[in-house]
Amino acid sequence: MDITPATAATPVADITPAYYRQVLGKLPTGVVAITGVNDDDERLGLVVGTFQSLSLDPPLVMFCVDKSSSTWPKLRKLQNFTANILSDDQVSICRSLSRKGPQKFEGLPCTTGPLGTPHLDGATAYIDCVVTAEVVVGDHYMVVGAVTNMNEGTGNALIFRGGKFGQYQPIEIPAPEVARSAS
Repeated sequence: MDITPATAATPVADITPAYYRQVLGKLPTGVVAITGVNDDDERLGLVVGTFQSLSLDPPLVMFCVDKSSSTWPKLRKLQNFTANILSDDQVSICRSLSRKGPQKFEGLPCTTGPLGTPHLDGATAYIDCVVTAEVVVGDHYMVVGAVTNMNEGTGNALIFRGGKFGQYQPIEIPAPEVARSAS
């Protein structure tokens, strides 16, 4: 796999990182735990807020991870991962996998998926993938995974917006009134 740097546009001087985060923080994102296991049976995991479907045919997903991540280089070597879409009652799991250090999985219930990767119990969905591409984009890596297996779990997805966790609430939109014709 080749890690290719992407060409970036010249940034506008008055867009500070803080203002950028404030504006883009208006857009909710899903909370996804990327998990794997190395040759020493060490469970590895990190949390991403940028995860999405990329292609239906073939089925591909993508996520972005900060270049400063100490976990991604270990996961990268494996060339496969599971994307666990966390449910809205898994904030503690998110916090556990977001911290530094080797005890990230301590006390986290999980089962082993088809790729040998951890499936976190109670996740909304499990998406097993093989890494097909990685591109350097700004201060992140954009990773593309080919989906090899997927299953629905339980619960509703955990959402992050404006620095806070939340949950999805559907909007009830009344059906449009049908115009009656004059007879």
